[in-house]
Amino acid sequence: MTPAWLDRAEYPFASRRVQIEGARMHYLDEGQGPTLLMVHGTPTWSFLYRHLVKGLRDRYRCVVPDHLGFGLSDKPAGDAYRPQEQARRLAAFVDALDLTDVTLVVHDFGGPIGLAYALERPDNVRRLVLFNTWMWSLAGDRQYARVSRVLSGRLGRLLYERLGFSVNVVFRHAVADKTRYTRAVHAQYAAPLREPAARHATWIYMRELLGSSDWYDALWQRRERLAPIPALLVWGLKDPVFAKFLPRWRSVFRRAEVAAWEDVGHAPPEERGPESAALVARFLEGANESRRTA
Repeated sequence: MTPAWLDRAEYPFASRRVQIEGARMHYLDEGQGPTLLMVHGTPTWSFLYRHLVKGLRDRYRCVVPDHLGFGLSDKPAGDAYRPQEQARRLAAFVDALDLTDVTLVVHDFGGPIGLAYALERPDNVRRLVLFNTWMWSLAGDRQYARVSRVLSGRLGRLLYERLGFSVNVVFRHAVADKTRYTRAVHAQYAAPLREPAARHATWIYMRELLGSSDWYDALWQRRERLAPIPALLVWGLKDPVFAKFLPRWRSVFRRAEVAAWEDVGHAPPEERGPESAALVARFLEGANESRRTA
């Protein structure tokens, strides 16, 4: 059922659902052609990728799930929202839809969650598109250690679950271009997290920023499996969180195209949505042309 708050002008897509581990996962499946699988982070949902879907669905099949605990997917009670568990569900989602030769598009926590699949099944991942993200332990970084000490305990849980800290403070602060991130757009991110119980997964993600460090480190140790995959890195350099990680990502890939925007923050698909869609389209067409002439 479509919620009354959903802005159909901004999000004019058919909602689909599939059962994953006993819960309903909401997703978009728009267009035909080679498959693009877009994986969001926190506190976002498939709404983040609406500009990419609009700009690419005439040539590509755009598949965009909402992780359990986010967006229009079920938000079961409990503690099963660690990124490694979301990664397992994403793999089950790919299998359920029988997605093959995918281009994987990731942002924020969608990086480790989605790239975990690429590391397990590099044979099924044709290309990668990375927006501001990471895939390694942050335990040695003082910036994250300070934040984690404050927000991974009781105070953090209160802020995240009772006050919507993730969507109302952290995400809004990380977006640099406020002219595009309007009140109406913000409302579409806040609405799925209106109730305290619906915000639980956002706090789990905060807790697991360092809490899942061993898992992130295990992903990073296998990064060489990603190296041969053609990649596009689209980066907002005003991101207070992940801007500094672009050079590290450059070192991973043998073939990487890079687009870095000086005036963009944490969420290029939101702050520069149509421009991001155009960049991805050129990258995909270039990769297709290279394959045709090889």
